[in-house]
Amino acid sequence: MASFSTLSDVDLDKRVAALSKELAALKKAVSRRGGAYYEGGRDAALDTYSDLAERLHDAMPAIRERGRAIERSAREHPATAAAIGLVVVGLVASLLFSRR
Repeated sequence: MASFSTLSDVDLDKRVAALSKELAALKKAVSRRGGAYYEGGRDAALDTYSDLAERLHDAMPAIRERGRAIERSAREHPATAAAIGLVVVGLVASLLFSRR
């Protein structure tokens, strides 16, 4: 590389122009690759969401039945349900306050 004292203004302008062109080409290449990565990530997220939605749809009858059983049990034993609710609230509160 030539020293700065031997470079003329025209040489510097040519080099800056060449570097600007190379930088523009690199930006285009990165943009294309970034777009491909974005599309790949989006497709993977959609596949994961579809799989999760399908599994949840298949499990909904069992979830509903368990919910009904819990509701019946809570109606039959309200004091026990209240105690369990308070324990759960206490655990959540302790988790939230322990992180501070």
